Amino acid sequence: MQSTQLNTQACEACHVEAPQATEQQKNQWLSELSGWQIQTEQGVEQLYKTYQFKNFVHALEFTNKIGELAESEAHHPKIVTQWGEVTLAWWTHKIKGLHKNDFICAAKSDQV
Repeated sequence: MQSTQLNTQACEACHVEAPQATEQQKNQWLSELSGWQIQTEQGVEQLYKTYQFKNFVHALEFTNKIGELAESEAHHPKIVTQWGEVTLAWWTHKIKGLHKNDFICAAKSDQV
C-alpha cells in the first residue's frame, strides 16, 4: 500500500454518523506509524503510545506541545504525564472508535 503521509494532512470535522476506520485502513495507517498500538479500553479502540523523557520538565514541555497540536486540529487526546514519560491515547469520542483523524494526530505527535 502507498503511504498517505499522515503528518501532512489536517483533521476533518467529525460527526456522530462518521464511519469508523475499517480494518484495512487501520492496518495501513498503523503501518505508517512507529511504536503506536491499538488497544481497547471500555469497549473503545484507541491509539496508544508512551514517550520517554529524561525528566518531568521535558515530559511537561512535550505535553504542552501536544496540547497546542490538539487545539490546532480541534481533536483532543487523553494525555498522562508523569516523571520521565507521557502516554497519549487518540480516538474519536463522537464515534466511540478510531477515525483517520486519530492516525493523523498520532503522526503529528511523533513530529513534536
